[in-house]
Amino acid sequence: MKTQLKKGALELCVLAVLARGDSYAYDIVNQLSRSMEISEGTVYPLMRRLQDEAWVNTYLVESSTGPSRKYYRLTPAGETALAAMQTEWREFVSEIDSVLAAPSPTETRLPKES
Repeated sequence: MKTQLKKGALELCVLAVLARGDSYAYDIVNQLSRSMEISEGTVYPLMRRLQDEAWVNTYLVESSTGPSRKYYRLTPAGETALAAMQTEWREFVSEIDSVLAAPSPTETRLPKES
């Protein structure tokens, strides 16, 4: 179950990382891996999808230690998508918390009269 939840929330997490500042895919993986288990192979296809959605755009930055790095930047459409996802996420978590906090059927029964 955790894997499926993570897959569903990964887009939200990547957009949230990019809302803090432009970054390249490897750095996004490093930032996310501080809080969750994630691999580079998961992020690269997602970055392409985010580009296709026009939620991020890219630019190259030359590196003195190797090839140029592709940086990702959140677009205004990406900011809007992030805000909507954050609202949906909070509503979802609230709904789940309500279910988890609900009293069990035995707690809601009226006491037996003697």
